[in-house]
Amino acid sequence: MKESLVPLLSTEDTSSRPLSVSLSVLTPVFNERHLLAASLGRVLQLESDAISRLELVAVDDCSTDGSWDVLRELAGRDPRVRLVRHGHNMGKGAAIRTALAHATGDVCVIHDADMEYNPADIPALLRPFIDEGADAVFGSRYMSAPYRRALMHRHTMVNKTITFISNWLTDLNLSDIETCYKLINTRLLKSMPLRSDDFRFEIEVTFKLAKRRARIFEAPIRYLPRSHDEGKKIRAMDGLLAFAAMLKYSLIDDIYAEDEYGSSILTSLQNARRFNKWMGDTLRPWVGDRVLEIGAGIGTLTGQFIPRDLYVASDINPHYLRYLKSYGMGKPYMHVSEVNAGRPEDFASFHGVFDTVLMVNVLEHVPDEQVALRNVHAALARGGRAVILVPQHPRLFNALDTALEHRERYTSEGLRASLERAGFHVERIVDFNRTAVPAWWFNGGVLGRKRFSRVQLKLLDLMMPAIRRLDHVWPWRGLSVVGVGVKP
Repeated sequence: MKESLVPLLSTEDTSSRPLSVSLSVLTPVFNERHLLAASLGRVLQLESDAISRLELVAVDDCSTDGSWDVLRELAGRDPRVRLVRHGHNMGKGAAIRTALAHATGDVCVIHDADMEYNPADIPALLRPFIDEGADAVFGSRYMSAPYRRALMHRHTMVNKTITFISNWLTDLNLSDIETCYKLINTRLLKSMPLRSDDFRFEIEVTFKLAKRRARIFEAPIRYLPRSHDEGKKIRAMDGLLAFAAMLKYSLIDDIYAEDEYGSSILTSLQNARRFNKWMGDTLRPWVGDRVLEIGAGIGTLTGQFIPRDLYVASDINPHYLRYLKSYGMGKPYMHVSEVNAGRPEDFASFHGVFDTVLMVNVLEHVPDEQVALRNVHAALARGGRAVILVPQHPRLFNALDTALEHRERYTSEGLRASLERAGFHVERIVDFNRTAVPAWWFNGGVLGRKRFSRVQLKLLDLMMPAIRRLDHVWPWRGLSVVGVGVKP
């Protein structure tokens, strides 16, 4: 292996981790006038080597008891307090969304305005971010600790039932899904679409973190429960709503906010597991032992092709790179790097390293295909293969291609010519996925849709065994074409 690649071969660069993090405390407030000053005062008194900077973003959810006056007095005394007020009552989830929009810290923690949670526990909850590169840390009221207050039995049983069902659906082993103290990397949290206005936020954010393969940790915290007579706002109906929310968010893959990378569109395709297994099986014969995958996304193909002697998964989407780094933990052969196919400098340390470069649905996005293909050529050892999959049929170019920012749709002859101009000997040209051609034409060309129907994708996945057997019988070329080029 070339020495130029050695700096890349650290899956975890512990030396680059910060010794402390900046913290945004998100506080939804609704009619808590008697507790606000004491509760938020404890937050503002926090001092810890783990916290480099602290800000408190409080959102008054249209309180009617004078809470807003208390908040203004606090903000007047401490410049770290930022205030926002809702014009009408919208619920806890909506208040958290509003606070998140104003958060600037590395990590966010949700702190309710009551006195049930002790901010003194927060520094211990930050340690996994600093020591382990965590994405999220949940403070658990039920984990073992030197001592623990006896909690209300019926309330505890409801919480544990909700947590048990959540764990079954997410395949996480949490002990307390309904905890208020959820600390989450701010960039990660802002990249997720949050829809819930009420207490269902707790379910939604947990399920979306699980689907994003976030590295979630737990740590014990203290808890001082209060009764409904004392002002506790959660009701039995919220438990029923939590069960409905678990069903909803287990079925719906709404895990990326709209961004410049088209993350939300591409993820819907990547969750068609049987289809992607078919794609992986099609490409597998040309995948060697030292692989560079350009445009790995959320590891749809990566997971099918590892382990290898060396596997470098790359992308330009920061959300996908975070996801891949989390997925690569504990896999010493897998490394993650930001690589733009059109930037020669991104390949400077790769020359002659790989026996396979995979580029699936990437070349059609690059402004200059020859620059990208020459970069791929340089990264390959002699005899190495470039495995390139691109969309086929120029006449099919429609609204879906525009939404996905495709530069063009190829012909098999055009792909062959492009590979040869870049210095490759073309070993194979393979059609892929003839069955989907009519659906692409109808959805994007006739209906003008810019997104994929979740129902259609589910049906595609369910019908995949039959599609794979019958795909070759259709008399037209595939929706995609694969070119395999060998570096002489």
